[in-house]
Amino acid sequence: MSRRTSRRCLTLAAFALVFLWAAWFTGCDLGAMWSRRGHLTDIVSRMVPPDWSFAGKALPLLWSTVQMSVTGTFLGAAMAIPAAMVCAAPLPGPAVLKKAVRFCIQVLRSFPALILALLATFFLGIGSFAGTAAITVYTFAIMARLTYEDIESAPQGPYLALRTMGASPVRAFARGIFPEILPAYLTNGLYLLEGNVRHSSILGYVGAGGIGLLLNEKVSWREYDRVGMILLLLFVIVYGMEHLSAFLTALVQHERSLGRNGGRLLAAAAAALFVVCTLTLPPPDLSRTSLQMVQNLFAGLLQPDWELFFRPDSSGLAYLLLETAAIALVGTCAGAVFAVPLAFLGSSRFFPAPVAWLFRTVVTAIRSVPFLIYGLIFIRVCGPGSFTGVLTLAVCSVGLLCKRFTEAIDALDLRAYHALESMGTGKLACLRHVALPQLAPRFFSAWLYRFDVNIREASVLGLAGAGGIGAPLILAMNQYAWHEVSTLALGMIALSWLVDVISGRCRRRMA
Repeated sequence: MSRRTSRRCLTLAAFALVFLWAAWFTGCDLGAMWSRRGHLTDIVSRMVPPDWSFAGKALPLLWSTVQMSVTGTFLGAAMAIPAAMVCAAPLPGPAVLKKAVRFCIQVLRSFPALILALLATFFLGIGSFAGTAAITVYTFAIMARLTYEDIESAPQGPYLALRTMGASPVRAFARGIFPEILPAYLTNGLYLLEGNVRHSSILGYVGAGGIGLLLNEKVSWREYDRVGMILLLLFVIVYGMEHLSAFLTALVQHERSLGRNGGRLLAAAAAALFVVCTLTLPPPDLSRTSLQMVQNLFAGLLQPDWELFFRPDSSGLAYLLLETAAIALVGTCAGAVFAVPLAFLGSSRFFPAPVAWLFRTVVTAIRSVPFLIYGLIFIRVCGPGSFTGVLTLAVCSVGLLCKRFTEAIDALDLRAYHALESMGTGKLACLRHVALPQLAPRFFSAWLYRFDVNIREASVLGLAGAGGIGAPLILAMNQYAWHEVSTLALGMIALSWLVDVISGRCRRRMA
């Protein structure tokens, strides 16, 4: 056995031990889940058929959800460009400023949209304006990170040539680098727009507008036929946006063409949608915002509760972070196990088009349900606790990983696969020797990305009683206990940074 193979086996064994420990720590009990499966099937059966008469009440709030998503994504993506220019190493600028802006972006990336929305309500009041601000900040942090990484990996020759000819840094960037990164920038923006619809649909839980408050109310009252109606409307929106995103991505990557007039018409329609969504937003409610409240908030944030850092019991920061990481790890791994076969079933390259369409639609339906709704449903099956958080993130991971995996499968070079197949090799052997070696790096990269997302989503599952750091954080924010908020926020930032460092090293080893 070679040294490289030995190291790989040791790494896999260590990961397996960590996974088994995390499963034990989170109380995973598949037997209990199976014995109580009747509760889950009962809830699902009560959602069908949905209460069609409830659509009239849900549609205005659904429009508010779409409104927050569109405006927040457009603004956040636009703000990310100058921030990325400041952060990118090849572009001129003080090194201290680059590090400071990168640090701020990393801090903002550590918090899910729901936490940002709750914080926004303290400054901007209850309503959609606060939700839009949260989506804007959330989008800005992710897009800025992705964009400055794209700038650093783009060819620098045209930019340097324009600089030597006397062009300003901004002009040289606009002419030399931006055209190179534009397809990736637009693709990332479209992907975030689709995801932001799901994020916006739960912001109502903290008073930040959208359909989330109504959804939570109907789940709490166990009016599952009306919950089914809301989820059906969300599915229609997500399904439509996914196909629109795929069409626009094909245009961006020059796989399809609309012609000059068609492109102008599409740009005008997008601009009109943004203007309508932005101008019809309700104004912020600043009646409850005071200078004293803002001063107390920042004073508390600057003075963490250090006793919480070193508390040894289950209310201490170390235990909460460990629980959050364990929930995210087990949930992501479990989701990946189910996502792999579903991804192959959803690829028309291996199965007939009708079969692939059916499985892709099923995955879209899974993905369209907000993760907090899964949490509230699983609590009624398994009760509160970490295991509910694991089940929630597992189902959410199936939806999003399956999409990434299917995209990787659709991009496969199958010439070697067909050559082996024509020689009489079985399909499973062809997959093992040809497809999987090509897919493994992309699958692992998608898994790392989803694990990073799940760390943040696990931090708010406590809102549904599913363990992690989210419940103490949200409770502290609602009680204006800013010293505790500061401590918990520092823990989330540190955990997010650690996961980011580990993910970066794993990607560099795969490269």
